[in-house]
Amino acid sequence: MKSESLGNICEINNGFAFKSSQYKRSGIPLLRISNFNDGKVYIDDKQIYLDEKFLEAKKEFIVTKGDVLIALSGATTGKYGVYDFDFPSLLNQRIGIIKSGKSESLNSKYFFYYLNILKEQILRNAGGAAQPNISTRKIADFKIPLPPLPTQKRIAQILDKAAALRDNTQQLLKEYDQLAQSIFLEMFGDPVINPKGWEEIELSKATSKIGSGATPRGGKESYKSDGISLIRSLNIHDNKFKFKDLAFIDDKQADKLKNVIVKEEDVLFNITGASVARCAIVPKEVLPARVNQHVSILRCKLNVLNPTFLLHLIISPNSKVKLLGVGSSNAATRESITKEQLTTFKVIVPPIDLQNQFAEKIDLIEKQKKLAKQELQESENLFNCLLQKAFGGELG
Repeated sequence: MKSESLGNICEINNGFAFKSSQYKRSGIPLLRISNFNDGKVYIDDKQIYLDEKFLEAKKEFIVTKGDVLIALSGATTGKYGVYDFDFPSLLNQRIGIIKSGKSESLNSKYFFYYLNILKEQILRNAGGAAQPNISTRKIADFKIPLPPLPTQKRIAQILDKAAALRDNTQQLLKEYDQLAQSIFLEMFGDPVINPKGWEEIELSKATSKIGSGATPRGGKESYKSDGISLIRSLNIHDNKFKFKDLAFIDDKQADKLKNVIVKEEDVLFNITGASVARCAIVPKEVLPARVNQHVSILRCKLNVLNPTFLLHLIISPNSKVKLLGVGSSNAATRESITKEQLTTFKVIVPPIDLQNQFAEKIDLIEKQKKLAKQELQESENLFNCLLQKAFGGELG
């Protein structure tokens, strides 16, 4: 199959180091690495802006619809997003921009799917062990398979169908989560406003343990390939436990953390950093386990508080806003929630029988989610297989 250097068919450039003193609350959006993820560019209420004069003064850094942004350095190197807005933005430093719209030999949808391959190429070729980085010049040298346009279109159509299978299952999982939230609100009302007038008590009175652990001496270098799980904040997501990058420690290290032994049905809550207030119930498969200093154990008194009820209370929208408010007011440089703030956090306490009924309904939803996750894995495997074949010349 014919291939071509990316730089020969696309315009590839760097962003610009705009000064923080130039930032404004309105004007032209300044796109940073935090603005894109999962193949998309986002502009939200935390957006930073620049004066409109930069559209003329820095026109080579203008981003328009269809442009692709790529992170060039740091932990997110290779992350990309397609700009899909009708208005222009400006591009910050450490980000590359690929403009493919003027190429007559490249189908836009085919190129979109190629970005998955490009990300892999970038990760393989990024230099710097501690701080990965890659230049736009190096990206421009990467080869892209370039079959005739009709073949590109057929490949894109095949990948569209595979992506639709994956996306539909992802949407189903989101709908299950929305259903769980709806059931919670229907049974208990908003836990912050408390329209049903449930008793409210401090979390310390509804739990038998609230406490976080520590990182063993030596940090990451002291971790083992197997042993006792050490749960960190990166493992805890809202109603999800991520097994990827789960750390392990040996018996001797674990013995020094015996005050934070994780038990079945413990609710785990992130107390520091960007992931503060994320929450999940520990899965049985991860035990035996300990937590580090960024994760707190919330162990319910089961005659007062059901763990599933507590989890869904914490991840409900208004509770999350309240907890994030507590976290952001605590430190100028790093969001955190102290043990005292957790122990005094007020929670509603409906009758335990009603909480248990709610947990039974959620259990049914979780069983359906488990099946959907299996389907999602299969559809992702199919998509990735077709993707490799497509850009290896075996499809189309």
